[in-house]
Amino acid sequence: MVLVGKKAPLFKAAAVINGNEIVNDFSLEQYIGKKYVLFFFYPADFTFVCPSELIAFQDSLSEIEKLDTVVVGCSVDSHFSHLKWLQTPLNQGGIEGVTYPLVADQSHMIAENYDVLAGERSFSETGEEIFEGTPMAYRGLFLIDKAGVVRHQVVNDMPLGRSVEEAIRVLEALQFTEKYGEVCPANWKKGKKGMKPTQEGVAEYLSENSK
Repeated sequence: MVLVGKKAPLFKAAAVINGNEIVNDFSLEQYIGKKYVLFFFYPADFTFVCPSELIAFQDSLSEIEKLDTVVVGCSVDSHFSHLKWLQTPLNQGGIEGVTYPLVADQSHMIAENYDVLAGERSFSETGEEIFEGTPMAYRGLFLIDKAGVVRHQVVNDMPLGRSVEEAIRVLEALQFTEKYGEVCPANWKKGKKGMKPTQEGVAEYLSENSK
């Protein structure tokens, strides 16, 4: 399911914030009208690729916050598992030092609503509900603007770690287009020129940048 251009699915769920505090009614709704959101899913706590991603987001958190943006992570683990992982040192496979919120999606409904759950529910011949697949989330990343609309999404299979640098690049591109009304061509980076969304603008850009 492509969510780009649509309102981000909202929810209320337990989460760990500030690395040590459990809240029971965390929601992305608190950011609407105030902040951009980088909302990402990862398969599970205490795994292998996942801590590298969560630490990478933490390492870039100050840069992301300067862009008026918050980072929120989510997996199907419980908030107790999140808390334990957050309290485990890095040299023991933990993510101690991560401060952005981690949402607990034990019902799998958040992952289902964002269409990143690695499997689906079905029914047996006797009418029993069964789950076919892996009841964890793929590595989905969603950039949500201040109006609560998804403006960018990318979903990786579980073995494939994401690029935090690319997430920041797309965030900067979105803010550039909002500020200047220009569009961002291929491989655009902060500091480069944009392109006027006209035939003349395209021709001018290509003539200046073609090799």
